[in-house]
Amino acid sequence: MNILSYEARYQDQVTELITTIQQQEFGIPITLNDQPDLKTIPQSYQATGGNFWVALDQEKVVGTIALIRIKHDNGVLRKMFVKPAYRGKAQVGQKLLATLENFARENGIKTLYLGTITTFAAALKFYQKHGFVAKTLADFPADFPQVGVDNVFLMKKLTD
Repeated sequence: MNILSYEARYQDQVTELITTIQQQEFGIPITLNDQPDLKTIPQSYQATGGNFWVALDQEKVVGTIALIRIKHDNGVLRKMFVKPAYRGKAQVGQKLLATLENFARENGIKTLYLGTITTFAAALKFYQKHGFVAKTLADFPADFPQVGVDNVFLMKKLTD
């Protein structure tokens, strides 16, 4: 299992993984067109001080995670998805999160924020197990890029 920064050659696999999980596993009526950031990953994540990573088994994308850098040493965790067959195995989720957190620390990000939905119950448990705590949207920075469907908000202070 390797965790690598996104490259264009993974585009189709990334969009397929994310939209399949959203639509088929969770029944969320969201399309690729509803997520323009997935069509412009280098510009949306990598060129703005964040990054986007893929978890690879051989050359197959089995997981993703992304970081958006916002003001005041803050970052936003986005697009964390792991193929169902890989959940709880090979620590894919933990490796993705550790990669993002290490990058964030190395780049002066002190606090991570994320928004998600109650439908992602296992993801919520995962985040809480890894130090994220529930907050209200009012506790979030003004420049937090909220997604309309999000109804759960979590935060984590990073320490060295």
